[in-house]
Amino acid sequence: MTRPDASRTDPWSSDQVSVTRTGEDPRRWWGLVVIALAQLMVVLDATIVNIALPSAQQDLGMSDANRQWVITAYTLAFGGLLLLGGRIADLVGRKRTFMIGLVGFAAASALGGAANGSGMLFAARALQGVFAAVLAPSALSLLTTTFTDPKERGKAFGIYGALAGSGSAIGFIVGGLLTEYLNWRWCLYVNVPIAVIAFFGALVLLHDRPGHAGARLDVPGVLLGCGGLVAIVYGFSEAQPRGWSDPLVLTLLGGGVVLLAIFVWWQSRAPMPLLPLHIVKDRNRAGCFLTMGLAVIGMFGLFLFMTYYLQVVLAYSPVRTGLAFLPMTAAIIVGSTQISARLMNRVAPRMLMVPGMVLAASGMVILTQMTVDSSYTTEILPALLLMGLGMGLTFMPVFSTATAGVAPQDSGVTSATVNTSQQVGGSIGTALLNTIATTSSTAYITAHLTNPAQKALVVKEGVVHGYTVAIWWAAGIMLLAGLIAGLMVTAKPPKQGAPTPAPVPESVA
Repeated sequence: MTRPDASRTDPWSSDQVSVTRTGEDPRRWWGLVVIALAQLMVVLDATIVNIALPSAQQDLGMSDANRQWVITAYTLAFGGLLLLGGRIADLVGRKRTFMIGLVGFAAASALGGAANGSGMLFAARALQGVFAAVLAPSALSLLTTTFTDPKERGKAFGIYGALAGSGSAIGFIVGGLLTEYLNWRWCLYVNVPIAVIAFFGALVLLHDRPGHAGARLDVPGVLLGCGGLVAIVYGFSEAQPRGWSDPLVLTLLGGGVVLLAIFVWWQSRAPMPLLPLHIVKDRNRAGCFLTMGLAVIGMFGLFLFMTYYLQVVLAYSPVRTGLAFLPMTAAIIVGSTQISARLMNRVAPRMLMVPGMVLAASGMVILTQMTVDSSYTTEILPALLLMGLGMGLTFMPVFSTATAGVAPQDSGVTSATVNTSQQVGGSIGTALLNTIATTSSTAYITAHLTNPAQKALVVKEGVVHGYTVAIWWAAGIMLLAGLIAGLMVTAKPPKQGAPTPAPVPESVA
């Protein structure tokens, strides 16, 4: 018989709920394993498919312009529906929503693994994003209500965050192994057994309360917000084959901006808005959201280009490609846990965020010098280390500052907004930078292909040229993120001894 602890505010609702004193349930740590396993599956799925993408593109006959939808369909659906996922969990109940998310994610993964064409794969990836948007906030809410003791909660969130942060590295390695020794389809099939284990673990180990009958879904907000984002991303992707001045491209981009403007207007009037506007009106939080979104625009585009550069241009195997990304992931972890975490209480957040973005941009600039036969050790590795260190310096203060001083009833939606900025930034960055790269490659090949006997070399040089042009843009976007952080994030260092709450990122790399 459990005894209710103090009444606390549910992070996805303003209602007061009773939670269970954690010391009375010895199985709570096994419940953490189940929650973390599901979170790890969601996180690594953003990178595991990156390594498999060249093989999937060849197998399914995708064009260079359309290949980005394998990544974008997932991140766009995930980011666009993340706030809604939290409200659904509030309405239906966390455990039930968590289990529904697991079943849906597994089914979508199986569908993607069995894809017989690019359209089927794109649809499956979008479905994965939809169910990930339901699963992620449910997992975070279950963790919050399972561990209520401050000391245990810190330990639990540390374990949860470490798994979330290592998800990218695990994704690169697992993706390489599965692609090389089985085939790319297993990068999707692998989610099925993970989801089955987590489902039965949740059934036995996790506890929940009924959903809130008074919670309502902001359906107009979902349609306006997601419609605007989809229109903008689709407009960017169509700019490559049609040109930036094409009427359809201009209509999509303009229409997307209009829909997002209406979304903002509606959020100020909706009875239960997806995104309460007072959250983004705070200068420091708005600066953190923009900084994160812009930083991830550059980073996700880089993952796509470097995967193709290493596998197609330098002829690396999928496993070797995955290993090549590990130093960057290690640098992110070092920058976040060993530098930012130690300095965060002593210096203002922007004193970490601005140098972090400058370092990341410097790494990007180094990569603009790569050629068809660059050396990994002397030319690629230093750039990846600089970028990883810079991103690590930036992530920790962004998460911490974005949630500092937030009212309890707004903590969940604020956390979801930070994560939404990541996923939306990733989808926009992948679509925009892929379009820039393919357009530049086409122009280079057209201008330099004068001798048919040298076609293979010119094509390869053109591909690398397209990557470097897009990386220049990514470096500029990183510097813009640093400028915004320097001008908008004016928060002072947290007081010594006063812990600052930080949400767990959906993906760190």
